[in-house]
Amino acid sequence: MNIAESIKAQLTADLLELVALGGRLAAERGQNLYLVGGVVRDALLGKPNLDVDLVLEGNAPALARQLGKRGNWRVTIHRRFGTATLRRDNLNVDIVSARSETYAHPGALPTVATGNIEDDLFRRDFSINAMAVRLDPERFGELVDPHGGRRDVDRGIVRVLHDESFRDDATRIWRALRYEQRLGFRLHPDTEVLLLRDVGMMATISGDRLRNELERTLEERKPERTLYRLGQVGALEQLAPGLDGNGWLAERFELARQASPDRRPDDVVYYALMVWRLKLDAVARLIHRLNFGAAIARVLRDIPGVREAVQSLEERKRLPSEISRLLENHQLTSVFVASLSTDSMTAWQQIDLYLSTLRFVVPSLNGDDLKQMGVPPGRRLGTMLRALRAARLDGTVSKREDEVDLVRRWLGEDVV
Repeated sequence: MNIAESIKAQLTADLLELVALGGRLAAERGQNLYLVGGVVRDALLGKPNLDVDLVLEGNAPALARQLGKRGNWRVTIHRRFGTATLRRDNLNVDIVSARSETYAHPGALPTVATGNIEDDLFRRDFSINAMAVRLDPERFGELVDPHGGRRDVDRGIVRVLHDESFRDDATRIWRALRYEQRLGFRLHPDTEVLLLRDVGMMATISGDRLRNELERTLEERKPERTLYRLGQVGALEQLAPGLDGNGWLAERFELARQASPDRRPDDVVYYALMVWRLKLDAVARLIHRLNFGAAIARVLRDIPGVREAVQSLEERKRLPSEISRLLENHQLTSVFVASLSTDSMTAWQQIDLYLSTLRFVVPSLNGDDLKQMGVPPGRRLGTMLRALRAARLDGTVSKREDEVDLVRRWLGEDVV
């Protein structure tokens, strides 16, 4: 099958010029250049995709340098991996030498060897991503499809290439379900059996690699759909007991998007919503398993505590000073997530009041002012400052003169 017209409709003029030039230069060197992976799949689906990957049966860095000179592309060579990246404006094109991969043991990074296009396609995750398009002038647009990817695209199927695929690399479990949800496909029945058999193999994958898969999942337009499926197959339980992708999470993710100016919440908001219902030990396990950095870990560890504060706010309306006391020692992100997570209008209103107003309220008098009025440095000074802020929050005082009178009364009565 020749899909030249689909490729031409898919690529911009700059990219089409690049791949045509690359195919011609490779042919002059007696080598074959191919367009591979997701861009081929999406061309067959009629979906936009400018994430272009090229595979050369030959020396990829050498061809990249030649393309850079002839096509005015900036070239970055990755000598360690024998690959190169071409850049122009906001376009990035990766070119690699065709290779084969083997796995010494489950979860290991692959051992790489020089190969041909069939070897390179066999190392890929799913049949729909294991197609290539020839770019040489004589056969431009010819589809190379040794694993039936075109048929699976037409049928809407996600299918692994061999029975050991998930055991070799269990991150493919995440990718299988991500493609299923993104494309509106379904797992091939045999692939689903293998996935369920091998979900425990996620234990062989490093935390950094699993976190990367989670980050990529959260980049999806509706990440909760993939998380729901991951929960169904038991993949989320592999990260922490009780972690789930249920319908509650979908509702809260949507609220988070509505509350975000660009409709894309920070990942830490998504993470915090994921752990909202977890116990502290499960949160700690997730932090350790995914090797989260300190900033994210602080927010996640804070969730069980802020959840307790919200339960107090759900009971009844409280004075502004009480609201502030319950929330002010928690991470701001945690408090925002609390506003998304509570089902109590009473609690939501009080959290919103804190986020919009109360957290910004400070007394007019500061520590130096109190010292000049005769308050000695130490614990009593701090207590007075907190009491002044509470008075401001609750409307007991409204201007500096009121605060001065209040402090003088406290000093005279020796009550604070």
